[in-house]
Amino acid sequence: MRFPDPIAEGLRRGWTVLDAEAPSLPAEAQFDVVVVGTGAGGGTTAEILSRAGLRILLVEEGPLRSSREFHMRESQAYPQLYQESAGRQTKDKAIGILQGRCVGGSTTVNWTSSFRTPADTLAFWRDRFGLAGFDDSAMAPWFERMEQRLSIAPWTMAPNENNDILRRGAERLGLPSSAIARNVRGCMNLGYCGVGCPIDAKQSMLVTTIPSALDAGATLYARARAARLVFEGDRALALEIDWLDAAGTRPSGRRTRVKASHFVLAAGAIGSPALLMRSGAPDPHRLLGTRTFLHPVVVSAAVFDRIVGGWAGAPQSVYVDHFLREAPIDGPIGYKLEAPPIHPVLFATTLTGFGEAHRRRMLDFARTQATIALMRDGFHERSPGGRVELREDGSPVLDYPLDDFVLEGARRALLSMAEIQFAAGARTVQPAHELASSYGSWREAREAIAALPMKPLLTRVVSAHVMGGCRFGIDAARGIVDPDGIHWQLRNVSVHDGSVFPTSIGANPQLSIYGFAARLASGLVQRLTGREPQSAKAPA
Repeated sequence: MRFPDPIAEGLRRGWTVLDAEAPSLPAEAQFDVVVVGTGAGGGTTAEILSRAGLRILLVEEGPLRSSREFHMRESQAYPQLYQESAGRQTKDKAIGILQGRCVGGSTTVNWTSSFRTPADTLAFWRDRFGLAGFDDSAMAPWFERMEQRLSIAPWTMAPNENNDILRRGAERLGLPSSAIARNVRGCMNLGYCGVGCPIDAKQSMLVTTIPSALDAGATLYARARAARLVFEGDRALALEIDWLDAAGTRPSGRRTRVKASHFVLAAGAIGSPALLMRSGAPDPHRLLGTRTFLHPVVVSAAVFDRIVGGWAGAPQSVYVDHFLREAPIDGPIGYKLEAPPIHPVLFATTLTGFGEAHRRRMLDFARTQATIALMRDGFHERSPGGRVELREDGSPVLDYPLDDFVLEGARRALLSMAEIQFAAGARTVQPAHELASSYGSWREAREAIAALPMKPLLTRVVSAHVMGGCRFGIDAARGIVDPDGIHWQLRNVSVHDGSVFPTSIGANPQLSIYGFAARLASGLVQRLTGREPQSAKAPA
């Protein structure tokens, strides 16, 4: 069966898209607004600004790919669509970070899980950081707007077995679970969201806001790296763009200098701080790149007597928030439980061990269920998060030490997940820890996990959510940007991505970024044009 490809159709209609391999590239260009990044923040911003009649340039370091090139193969998707071929790591290599690097950013490759920013997180930002105006009632209209735009709604189909095991195990222990909202239309329950949706059911930026912006006259530069901003006084004059080589990893030597009235950074919570650092942006209070947060994730694998088939069906459809709710938000680190999809490469690289032990675990692939715990970092005085730094070549790296505060939460999370998996009927459970074994009972697992040394590189930690680094502040001493997203020292530079969050949020962040970017971009329209922005709706 063949499905329409909105990217191919748009290119035939005459979209203005330049790729690094184009025979002719401009030395200079000029637009009203340049948006760096095409993920949740950049895509949302570009649609709102372009529909207001502004001439918009979208700059994306990754390639433009579409459903005709998504073949449900990890070996193709990871090098094409992810940062560092899905091998990005923190400075000490103790945490693996999955981030998109393509048009649509992480929205093209995420698992579609959509949560509003939790009310207690917004209240904490108000009470601890003085960020009034972002409470639950103030943000609800923006979340609702983006839910309607992107077809976000609770998943009503029965969960796949991988997710249902989490639900059943929690239920048997008296723990409530809920359905996850997903941004999909016409989903066929294939289960390969993380390698690009081959039927465009996922309502990512790739098939929603970016085509809308391009239809409204926006321009897209793909495989174009935002090298640095050029400043004069308290304004940015231009963005220097390096076009990448055929491999899409290194500058080819061709460069374009783009002038604009305003610049919006939406390159993500590693990319946006890094661009400001490379540019020598003013940072009088040494805040840039600090308080960058992950949801550090630990994994527990359980083998059952029957086929689980975690590769098929909606990747994430069930969650358990009991371990976020049972303690104060600023107490010991809490965690959200979800079930990730299980695909061979992702499974093999997450498993611990090697040789014969690793081979035996791979033989159990079809009968394995996985549960993950997303730890909510940044709410306690002992959880300062990490710092974005630059390597010698100007590329970014996140320094994110795993201290005892986070690792104590990791131990509790591994215990919680093992208990739930055994309650659901697991034959064996193995935490993702270099010194862990497969345990045949809850009692055995409880004693063993309690004795494991919780140290970086021994405890397997991953993450797909990066936040902070250009945080909101009510004054320049407490943030990089003001509550309107505008840089405190650069009055024509804004940040519209997850880097504005002062902590992690305690939930998958894509809907949070959509809602905040819609609010910030709408305010920017009024600032630049004096007009109210138009609203876009999902097609009927």
